[in-house]
Amino acid sequence: MSKPEAVRYRATNWNSYNKALKQRGSLLIRLDKDMVWLACKAGRPGRPPVFSDAAIQFCLMVKVLFSLPLRQTTGMVASILKMAGFNWPVPDFSTLSRRQKTLAVQIPHRRAPGPLNLLVDSTGIKFLGDGEWLARKHGTHRRRQYRQVHLAMDTATGDIRAVEFTSSREGDSPVLPDLLDQISADEQVGTVTGDGAFDTRQCHTAIVDRGGTAIILIRKNGRLWKENCPAARARNDILRASKRFGRANWKHWSGYHARSRIEAKMHCLKSFGERIASQDPDRQTAEIHIRVALINRFNALGSAETERVA
Repeated sequence: MSKPEAVRYRATNWNSYNKALKQRGSLLIRLDKDMVWLACKAGRPGRPPVFSDAAIQFCLMVKVLFSLPLRQTTGMVASILKMAGFNWPVPDFSTLSRRQKTLAVQIPHRRAPGPLNLLVDSTGIKFLGDGEWLARKHGTHRRRQYRQVHLAMDTATGDIRAVEFTSSREGDSPVLPDLLDQISADEQVGTVTGDGAFDTRQCHTAIVDRGGTAIILIRKNGRLWKENCPAARARNDILRASKRFGRANWKHWSGYHARSRIEAKMHCLKSFGERIASQDPDRQTAEIHIRVALINRFNALGSAETERVA
């Protein structure tokens, strides 16, 4: 049996997408003149912070974007402010390291009209261990250690709407309720698409409680659940449909193949580096959130619109 030809796509907005790609390389595109650079007085005992959270986040975004150590980061930020004509002070490397541990990163996102359709998945990212080339040439000298990054992406805008950073021992299904809790209560959830790792009662119940519809692949050895709740009935409907029409037909009919888009988003996350520079868990969380904020900012500049080539 011959292998079917691969589906080809072409961009329909190449002119605008090309301009967006060039804007992503601008040093000043993420610098807001109205940014509150110095921290306001908090009115609490103790020494107040000199720099605002926005200033610290801007410096850390430069650090992650160009894969710089903290000292080189301060030098680049000083150069950017000088080119922009701003006479603002620059935080030193120790201030950046200290503030990164407690920084609440602001992740921008866009809201599309209509219900929110989410794609959920997770990936592992290394923070300790030998690199791939060194391990292949000389063998591993110490055990590699990983963390899990769980993402929920909006299908309409392509922005990451929720992110969780856990240990490597944490599975996918226990984190899904936490991802949904990050979505504001006034925003309606339409569908939640995930692979067979989310085929649990906890996940289906969390989706139904938010008023959404689960598009979750049932495991091949999956059986009918006792229909004692709406989540179990909705899950059994998926199982009956996949058995009657076939798993391939159910994937095509339900739109399950859109999950490949979040796989591509995982690649974008790792394009900033295959490993995390920080060793402290709190700083690692801030670094992952910085990466997500950069992805959403790049995506807001413009993304490719494709159509299938016949």
